Amino acid sequence: MNLKAGLFQNQQLKLQMTQQLSQAITILQYSTMELNAYLEAKQLENPLIQLEPPKQDPLHQREPHTFKRNAGNHENTVDWYEYVSLPKRSLADALSVQINLKSLTSSGRKIMDELIYSLDDNGYLRIDEESFVQKHGLEMAQLENYISRLQELEPAGIGARSLKECIALQLQRKANVPPLVTMIVDNHFQAFAEKKWKAIARDLSVELKDIQQAADFIQRCNPRPGSKYSQHIAEYIIPELVVKVIDGHTVAVSLYDGTTINVTYNEEYTDFLKYHPDKEVQSYLQEKEQDFQWLLQSLRQRKQTILKVGKMLAEKQKAFFLKGPSAIQPLTLRQVADEIDVHESTISRAVKGKYMQTPYGIFELKYFFTSAIKSVKLDDSEAASATSVKNELQRLIDEEDKKKPLSDQKIVNLLLDKGYDVSRRTIAKYRDQLRIASSTMRKRYE
Repeated sequence: MNLKAGLFQNQQLKLQMTQQLSQAITILQYSTMELNAYLEAKQLENPLIQLEPPKQDPLHQREPHTFKRNAGNHENTVDWYEYVSLPKRSLADALSVQINLKSLTSSGRKIMDELIYSLDDNGYLRIDEESFVQKHGLEMAQLENYISRLQELEPAGIGARSLKECIALQLQRKANVPPLVTMIVDNHFQAFAEKKWKAIARDLSVELKDIQQAADFIQRCNPRPGSKYSQHIAEYIIPELVVKVIDGHTVAVSLYDGTTINVTYNEEYTDFLKYHPDKEVQSYLQEKEQDFQWLLQSLRQRKQTILKVGKMLAEKQKAFFLKGPSAIQPLTLRQVADEIDVHESTISRAVKGKYMQTPYGIFELKYFFTSAIKSVKLDDSEAASATSVKNELQRLIDEEDKKKPLSDQKIVNLLLDKGYDVSRRTIAKYRDQLRIASSTMRKRYE
């Protein structure tokens, strides 16, 4: 091996992650609400940035019609109060108000408060009972007494330690509970939940239709009694792209600019930037002006990229926009990336959390990217999309006879007749994704 020391030139091409590029990437992947929050934060750190509300208020504008409601052929007026943010009581608040009406010692109130704050979001009590009695110097019977007092509060089922106990607590407050219902919950709940109904029917000397009637009664109970006090805040979806079908065959895509805060230049600082005698102040403002220009450029690039993706989707998924979700075609991120000459990761960021209004409803952009399923009725160059198969699967199960629900293998055969070549394992996976129970759990006994 001959090694020589010396100076050599080596030309390399590499991407340098500049502050401007990093900002553009970050802004592209933000959803509308995340972007608005980001712009508000940027305003706090840059005095040259001035923010204005979106050009249109989604509560007043008619397109996109995110807030438009139809009931038959009559339009309902939107209730303004529905969109007013009102403080919502937590479960702990609701229970504490009820506890205030009880006669408790100071130590008893402290124990009850701790039990209340040990409830999970669904209203179930989550404590280690042995540790709890040791901590408060109680006997187990005393703890049970406190838990019973908690379980007397509203809503019914609060303070349960299991689903069985939750259902039983609610049945105690219902009128005219059939004896069979109580018997099943008290003595056969696990088998009932696993739908081993034939064994229950045999043990109790009743018919399967009687078990079905009991099941219908039990399903009136709420398995998550605390969920009504959940603090999750609803986020309204406002699409960034709008699709219109013109003359029944032309698909047009446009940006909807009424979703994001508008960024403008704060003119009050113009004279400071030009004439301020302090060089440090001038340098600071020049730096902030550069930051302002980068932000505007990043926002423009974001709009351009999202619009390009939208137009490509209108081209690739034209059948969807003309015929509906059942006509959606297989499409990958790479295909769109190659078409508009960007990296696949750029498309991934562009479709994340972005929505499109179509004649068939509002869809997240990533909905239009779906894998291919081999089709026995199409040419080799064509394929059905996984979404189409899921739609067909959902339709088959919606229309099935619940007394004789379709097995996964039966669904495979029916789909094969329609030209979809999928395996039983794939059907099971799609059922799970669609949150559809197995045929055994779907069966009804009348």
